[in-house]
Amino acid sequence: MAKDKYVKTLVIGIVAALVLEAALLGGVFVFLPQDHFNPAEATVKQVVGTAASPLGTDIIADTVARTSPAVVKIETIQESNAPIDPFFNDPFFRQFFGTPYFRVEPDVRKGLGSGFIISKDGYILTNAHVVDGATEINVYLSNKEKALTAKIIGSDAELDLAVLKVKAGGELPHLTLGDSDAARVGEWVIAIGNPYGLDHTVTTGVISAKGRPVQVENRHFKNLLQTDASINPGNSGGPLLNLAGQVIGINTAVNASAQGIGFAIPANTVKAVMDTLIEKGKISRPHMGVYIQTLTPELAQNLNLQADHGAIIAGVIPGSPADKVGLQQGDVILQINRQAVNEAGDVTDFIKKSKVGDKVVLLVERNGSRNYVSLTLAEK
Repeated sequence: MAKDKYVKTLVIGIVAALVLEAALLGGVFVFLPQDHFNPAEATVKQVVGTAASPLGTDIIADTVARTSPAVVKIETIQESNAPIDPFFNDPFFRQFFGTPYFRVEPDVRKGLGSGFIISKDGYILTNAHVVDGATEINVYLSNKEKALTAKIIGSDAELDLAVLKVKAGGELPHLTLGDSDAARVGEWVIAIGNPYGLDHTVTTGVISAKGRPVQVENRHFKNLLQTDASINPGNSGGPLLNLAGQVIGINTAVNASAQGIGFAIPANTVKAVMDTLIEKGKISRPHMGVYIQTLTPELAQNLNLQADHGAIIAGVIPGSPADKVGLQQGDVILQINRQAVNEAGDVTDFIKKSKVGDKVVLLVERNGSRNYVSLTLAEK
């Protein structure tokens, strides 16, 4: 019995020793990987990752400090003569009382926007809608309380771009246009402007998307940058900057029905036309002189047309190139310079890429027959 008890005790001791050894060995095998990825190193890696984030450093503040002096506030005044009597423009009133000689008083409207200097001699970029119809334009530099009078050098309503000029009596700080094509979705951006008249307000965000088509009143944009950097009324015309301090867009619109959605004109679009605006004051655009719409199979069936796709002419402008070569309402454009036309946008896009004076050959269907028509694009 004593012997059995001894053996039992010995076995228990051996088992305990084996368990302890296994635990120790297991601890070694578990500890080694943990030592390889120890908490201290993990903490260091997290800190490094945070330090590389723009929001964890002074890179945004440094960029703003470098670029903000070149951002300006733009105030506009628009005057028009308006009658003081509310019935002056009422046709019913004039029918009985004739056209009265009411005294008119100037109707003064003030506008607010942003812009930025692009040259040391005082050229400024902004949106065309900021200065449209302005009889007086005042520009405020970041460090000046007194306004500088600006004049419009060039403007284009379709692109919503305008170039202004001020005389400052010395060299001015200015910004550089970057490569908007190289900008990436998710890249950090900075917007500087004067929302609601709050001078030099800085907001940050990222590029949310590129190539956005946006309809803003009567302007149709096809290639805007989308950002969640806060853009509000008064920001229009201000710069959208990358962290290198380069302008990659001009803030132009905000989605009023949604927060965190703003749009900017790409810098490469600006670079393509800026010199033309400065030298000529406007952008010459070619046109054929037709109003067109997409021909759908349903529309073709209703009009008894053979073609079931293309661009159908809805109207012709008198005296235009199309009018001079005999194009008519109801003609269907099937090709333009041997390129197939599937919808009205194909014709529009082709013309936009052309120049005034370019010759265009159209394949046109009329009354079931198809013929080639040649015309020369004129200035719009």
